Amino acid sequence: MADTLTITDNRTGQTYEVPITDGTIRAIDLRKVKASDEDFGLMTYDPAFMNTASCRSAITFIDGDKGILEYRGYPIEQLAEKSTYLEVAYLLLNGELPDEEQLKKWQHTITHHTILNENFRQLIDSFRYNAHPMGRLISSMAALGTFYPEAKNIFDKETRCKQIERIVAKIITIAAFNYRNTVGMPYAYPDNDLSYTGNFLNMMYKMTEVKYTPSPVLERALDVLFILHADHEQNCSTNAMRAVGSSQVDPYSSVAAAAAALYGPLHGGANEAVLQMLSEIGSVSNVPSFIQRVKSGEGGRLMGFGHRVYKNYDPRAKIIKEVADEVFEVTGRNPLLDIALELERIALEDDYFIKRKLYPNVDFYSGLIYQAMRFPTSMFTVLFAIPRVSGWLAQWQEMLEDPDQKIARPRQIYTGYTRREFPR
Repeated sequence: MADTLTITDNRTGQTYEVPITDGTIRAIDLRKVKASDEDFGLMTYDPAFMNTASCRSAITFIDGDKGILEYRGYPIEQLAEKSTYLEVAYLLLNGELPDEEQLKKWQHTITHHTILNENFRQLIDSFRYNAHPMGRLISSMAALGTFYPEAKNIFDKETRCKQIERIVAKIITIAAFNYRNTVGMPYAYPDNDLSYTGNFLNMMYKMTEVKYTPSPVLERALDVLFILHADHEQNCSTNAMRAVGSSQVDPYSSVAAAAAALYGPLHGGANEAVLQMLSEIGSVSNVPSFIQRVKSGEGGRLMGFGHRVYKNYDPRAKIIKEVADEVFEVTGRNPLLDIALELERIALEDDYFIKRKLYPNVDFYSGLIYQAMRFPTSMFTVLFAIPRVSGWLAQWQEMLEDPDQKIARPRQIYTGYTRREFPR
């Protein structure tokens, strides 16, 4: 049996044979389907890329129906249990897990790149006191590239790797410095004796103590959350990273563009919306009436349930739920947790949600954990961007090395006026 698709154009009666590779046809092959010699050729119309593959990638695999997420072939459950975020970042960027010596070198490199040029503080100081953390992050990342003019040499592997190291390392410093500027606290500088997540907590929360010692439980919880958010295939922000990067701009500009895409409430702000929903429900006793309003369409949205890709329980949500229990033992139980548990219990037993395959996603419990760890809700999307930067950079690097990739330039279906003459 041939791996081809036979297309019959009923306009002309002409038949075309289109090859099938990896379960897909190349859209450009449809261009030969024409109604006449002057015809441009057939195009596909696919708003929001609902059924269009824009690249070939070996980084992240998702089976939404089965609830599977894998980085470079490794199940997310195993990585969350046995690995660290920096180890996972290395895996995403290099294709294989590091050996002991490689990991030691990678950790040392990232740790010693966390420091920012002192002139960068002037940029952070220039933001208005109430500027949103994501707006600060986007601007800061774009500005960071101006400190390294060699970053535009993206096809020089050594230079490219240096920028990747800088971005992965410095994003936690940028995020923490901007936070402390917002609350009027002096900057806490990186501590090279701490882990990646421990250092971030140090720069966020260090007060007058000579040496900040993070809680091992919170440090590990943040590490797991970073692992779960490190990459997620061709989502909105990753698509932005690839599209902007296809112009061959420097990686700092591409990361800023990806972060801007993540800023949107339909992408990176979902866990904040979950907390708002739980707060509005108010108590466990109000959950049944809230569920009824959602089902009847009378008001209220069930945030943190359902996913564009997953039609099963998001594997990341299961892991986060376990992490939440460990965190609350240290921080105290988040009062919204009982509402969340009851909401999940009822929804998972209700045919309305089961038939629609609305299961908890990664955002349902992550906000509760971040809130318990004293992160302001405005920082939640920043906490998403910090680990996702390793996935963005892995995707960007893969795109640069893919001979099939060209500058992103989608087609359109023109729906405006036909040619008309100027009236005067």
